[in-house]
Amino acid sequence: MTRIDIPEGSLFGVANLPYGVFSAPGTEPRVGVRVGDSVVDLAVALGDDVFARPSLNAFMAQGYDRWVEVRSRITELVTGEVPDEAVFGVGDVRLHLPVEVADYVDFYASEHHASNLGRLFRPDAAPLMPNWKHLPVGYHGRAGTVVVSGTDIVRPCGQRKAPDEDAPTFGECRRLDIEAELGFLVGTPSPLGTPVSIADFPRRVFGAVLVNDWSARDIQAWEYVPLGPFLGKSFATSVSPWVVPLLALEAARVPTPAQDPEPLPYLTEREPWGLDVDLSVTWNGQEVSRPPYREMYWSPAQMLAHLTVNGASTRTGDLYASGTISGPEKDQRGAFIELTWGGREPVTVNGEARSFLLDGDEVVISATAPGTRGRIGFGEVRGRILPAR
Repeated sequence: MTRIDIPEGSLFGVANLPYGVFSAPGTEPRVGVRVGDSVVDLAVALGDDVFARPSLNAFMAQGYDRWVEVRSRITELVTGEVPDEAVFGVGDVRLHLPVEVADYVDFYASEHHASNLGRLFRPDAAPLMPNWKHLPVGYHGRAGTVVVSGTDIVRPCGQRKAPDEDAPTFGECRRLDIEAELGFLVGTPSPLGTPVSIADFPRRVFGAVLVNDWSARDIQAWEYVPLGPFLGKSFATSVSPWVVPLLALEAARVPTPAQDPEPLPYLTEREPWGLDVDLSVTWNGQEVSRPPYREMYWSPAQMLAHLTVNGASTRTGDLYASGTISGPEKDQRGAFIELTWGGREPVTVNGEARSFLLDGDEVVISATAPGTRGRIGFGEVRGRILPAR
């Protein structure tokens, strides 16, 4: 038997216990939980075949009461002794996409981000569109191109037309960008025709991951009118391998910023579901931004309520993301188009003036939040740019 050592100040103590899917040499992918610098094989440790699967979907579908029960069992287990054959060093395993993504929706929930882009693209008009403070704006993304952290990102190709060009051309993206986001995973599905209320949010959503919604800004700029993002977004979205349970985020709950005008009744929160999560964005090893999730105008509970208010169903494994997380300060902007003001104000990265991503660049997004005992971590979502094909 093994007693797991949790280093002092670890972001992965018993207040966190994030789930992931891992494989060790000679084993198939299966569900584990991270504890300190170890990964515990839950199929072996708990003797439950629901964890001997290559995704979290079957476990998530068992619902809220089961999530609470298993979390309690894991806490008891890892504070005692764990079977030797169930414990692996985190550096000795390979991490996989933690869920089979059923659907993917991306929101646009930061007032700072939306206002900055409004000022960039519509300098002579109001920064926000008239509907923005009445509903969480979003678009339907592509589930099949959601990839796990560490997956290389091939520079996309498509149509693009610069303002000084007479006609569009086809070629590789010239303004490749990131978006630092938080994503939420639906565990308990909802049937067609039945909206999910804000009060039901914690019983429906299993946990949260970090998201990098890679964005081809030149392709996006040419295509997005009138129907919104398409090829400029659909080529890749990266997520972190560890899923932080919503149950671990109770201590991180905060009110959203003041919402004015008051939202319609189906979007009115009686209990706060803003989250005090601090993100960090590094570009080729240098930190360039620290986006604060607590500044997000719309909460994840409001996003889910709006997503389903028309009767749209949800499925186990649905992923919906917050949209770019940005704060009021320049060094809190979660996309490079904002950080460099459309490329007109480059930032210095390792001694070079930079605006958008070049081949070979690597971006890492990490995050922490308050836990019941110290801070808890989300791990990281990492991606490196490869040349277009």
